Amino acid sequence: MSSQEEKRERFKKLAVYRTNGVLKRLKVLGNCANRSAYDYSEEEISKIFSEIERKIRETKAKFHFPKHKEFKL
Repeated sequence: MSSQEEKRERFKKLAVYRTNGVLKRLKVLGNCANRSAYDYSEEEISKIFSEIERKIRETKAKFHFPKHKEFKL
C-alpha cells in the first residue's frame, strides 16, 4: 500500500469515528429540548446553535482553504 493510500485509509477511519462522535453528542444535546425536564429561553437556544454553526463553518473552511499558504504579491 502506498503512502497516499495509507493516508486516505487513515483519514477515512478517523473521519468516520469522529463524525459519529459529533452526531452522538448532537443527539445528546437534543435531549435538553425536553421541556418537562429543562427550562430554557429562545435566546439561549439561539446562542447555542449560532456557536455550533460558527464552528461548523470554521471547520469546513479548513478543508477548502489551506491555512499554510505562502504570501505572494
